[in-house]
Amino acid sequence: MRIAEKKQLQLGDLPISEIEIDFKSRDDIPAVLLGLQHVHSNQTIRENIFSILEDHCTTKISQSTGRQGMTLWNILVLAVLRVSLNIDYDRLQSLANDHKTIRNMLGHGGIFDSDHYYCLQTIRDNVMKIPADAMRDINVLIVQTGHDYVEHDANAPLHGRADSYVVETNVDYPTDVKLTVDALRSAIRIVVMLCGIFRLTSWREHKSMNKKVKKLARKVGKSKKSRPKSKQGKEEKEKAVQEAYQEFMSYALYCVDKIETFLTAIPTPDVVTDPMIAEIKMFRDFAKLQINQMYRRVIMEERIPNNEKIFSVFEEYTEWISKGKAGVKVEFGLKVCILEDQYRFVLYHRIMQDEEDSGIAIEFIEIAQKLFPNLRTCSFDKGFHNPKNQKKLAELLDMCVLPKKGKRNVEEKKREHQEEFIKARHQHSAVESAINALEAHGLNRCPDRGHERFYNYVALGVVGRNLHRLGCLIRAKAQEDAKKEAVRLRRAA
Repeated sequence: MRIAEKKQLQLGDLPISEIEIDFKSRDDIPAVLLGLQHVHSNQTIRENIFSILEDHCTTKISQSTGRQGMTLWNILVLAVLRVSLNIDYDRLQSLANDHKTIRNMLGHGGIFDSDHYYCLQTIRDNVMKIPADAMRDINVLIVQTGHDYVEHDANAPLHGRADSYVVETNVDYPTDVKLTVDALRSAIRIVVMLCGIFRLTSWREHKSMNKKVKKLARKVGKSKKSRPKSKQGKEEKEKAVQEAYQEFMSYALYCVDKIETFLTAIPTPDVVTDPMIAEIKMFRDFAKLQINQMYRRVIMEERIPNNEKIFSVFEEYTEWISKGKAGVKVEFGLKVCILEDQYRFVLYHRIMQDEEDSGIAIEFIEIAQKLFPNLRTCSFDKGFHNPKNQKKLAELLDMCVLPKKGKRNVEEKKREHQEEFIKARHQHSAVESAINALEAHGLNRCPDRGHERFYNYVALGVVGRNLHRLGCLIRAKAQEDAKKEAVRLRRAA
């Protein structure tokens, strides 16, 4: 069972509520730490957060590793810092071991544990273990804490604004040649590992196979570089491109056949090798799919439908998204819809997979109202509009600010020319500031691999943003109080 935090202070330890954080600094670290400190100082909120973490997080450290575990509080602090500062594990390790204020926040200011050292693998094994469901529950508690701090009346309405943007996955620009190379080299790498386990010698040339695949891929790329203007030059160019593709596809099919022959020849799999064989088959299928699509596109001159394509061998859930933004033709990732209130806290978020804005609007508001029953108004952009949404959202909300696409009749014009509608519509653009803040604090591109970790990373980023916002409010109030005190002292002198 993982412990929540150190129960007993040791000699020299400083209570978290008494840690002095520099409120004059404009850096992100003090703002995040101020938010964490405020949440920890509220006993009810702290106990509820630990209860949520205990329900969702279990000890996953193997007894054979010999590494120390981490408390739930330490995991939360380091996870929030990693996403909010948009840093990698190496910098996070450096901060955890060398940053004085962060070490005090982790509970390592005393004499007996002043030399406590966080290993890189310990941080990797623990920090991203908090699932998205837990972070959503914790986010509700943090938002409630923020509302209490700004003295928001519990019965007063909340005014929301919703919009979506793209969180990119950690992938390169996908081409069928690149994806084929990724699939083949990944399959070959696992095949070589199985050869070592089963003591087989049939894949001694695996290095030369990888080199040849990459060499032929580069040849395809070079064949497409020049742009001849004459008709004859264009014909020769097209022929050279097709020949390069055919050579690449021919060798890729040879590698696929060799992989399939290996799969039929290996001994009976066991618990250890079963997952490895499944992974080889997955990468083999990806390679065959890309070779087939290459043949159809280059040789048969077909146009491949978007729903048949994959955009990453490793992050297969990645979508091709074109939102029509200036200077951004296409993005690779998943859309995330966020709901921000008038105090700039993110109340709720939803990751949209194979979904459009207009398809989630009703369910999005229904779930948000379950979490925050006082959500009474909300503004959207035109992408959320359809007749069903207009009708249902008008029933759920006291005021639904949802502009209609296209022509408007007299009644719709009258509705959109109301003073309250126009005011809320003007305020809606502030949600772009929230999106920019999320992107600046880690939610621009997810560095983690896997569908589940993508969801965890986004949920953690929302929590980190709300803690940062709470810390900024506390810092602003402390600076204002310091100015007032300086004025009072000058007058008294």
